[in-house]
Amino acid sequence: MYGDITPFSAGITLGLGTAVPARPRLAASVFRPAPGSRMPLEIDAAHLSAVVAAQPDPLVFATVSGAHLYGFPSRDSDIDLRGAHLLPLADLVGLREGEQTRARIWEADGIENDLVTHDLGKFVRLLLRRNGYVLEQLLSPLVVHTTAVHAELVDLAPAVTTRHHAHHYAGFARTQTRLYTRTGELKPLLYTFRVLLTGIHLMRTGAVVADLGELAGTWPAEAPPYLGTLVAAKREAEHAGAAGLVDADTAHADIERLHAVLESARDASALPDRPSAYDALHDLLVRARLHGLDSGR
Repeated sequence: MYGDITPFSAGITLGLGTAVPARPRLAASVFRPAPGSRMPLEIDAAHLSAVVAAQPDPLVFATVSGAHLYGFPSRDSDIDLRGAHLLPLADLVGLREGEQTRARIWEADGIENDLVTHDLGKFVRLLLRRNGYVLEQLLSPLVVHTTAVHAELVDLAPAVTTRHHAHHYAGFARTQTRLYTRTGELKPLLYTFRVLLTGIHLMRTGAVVADLGELAGTWPAEAPPYLGTLVAAKREAEHAGAAGLVDADTAHADIERLHAVLESARDASALPDRPSAYDALHDLLVRARLHGLDSGR
């Protein structure tokens, strides 16, 4: 298991960004989980590891996603585990089809937990379809379980990332904006800003960063100045309203501004138009099916 998972800070530090070239050279190393880190204190890593070990099929990896990854968990935030499992060959070639997607929900110490995994074949196909969700899950630094195949997938992440991932982030932001407009809740507003800034960062640097505090510090000119206030309120209450924290017209204007920034960043991005990892992912999937998850290259 990878260690050294940096605990999230309690708030957002603004104004610490550095200049980044409009079309930077993309570095593969930014995709690697940081070695030797720890889970945030609010996550019981031992409990999650026990849940992972009890799964019916071998897990390729399991990581923490959701609010804990995004940097604004509240005291009662769900713990969202995401990953991939490996179906046995009998479930692929026989009459009894295995579960391509498997979900489990349970409660521990009053907090809802859920584990959702895709079979490795489905997972790599999603990776090839500019799916930002699975890319973030693969590259989450909050690693509960890992294997040699997971490490190889991480190495291949730059070769599946394209400028068209911007469409994923723009589309998700529009969905969350509609939810914010309808409900006035703080959570979808934070999700909107998070995905737009993640998309901008990805287009400009080639790196996947999902933590809103880190994103706001890196891009202070783009991040709305009231994000720290929103995060603090979300940490106090999972379903807090946004009213009184930010004027709705101001929030919508900032959302539209960030959509325009994301579009410009996509047009100027050094990322390719198409993934180049198809053959490598094919070979990895075949090796995993035939030789198991720790076969490596």
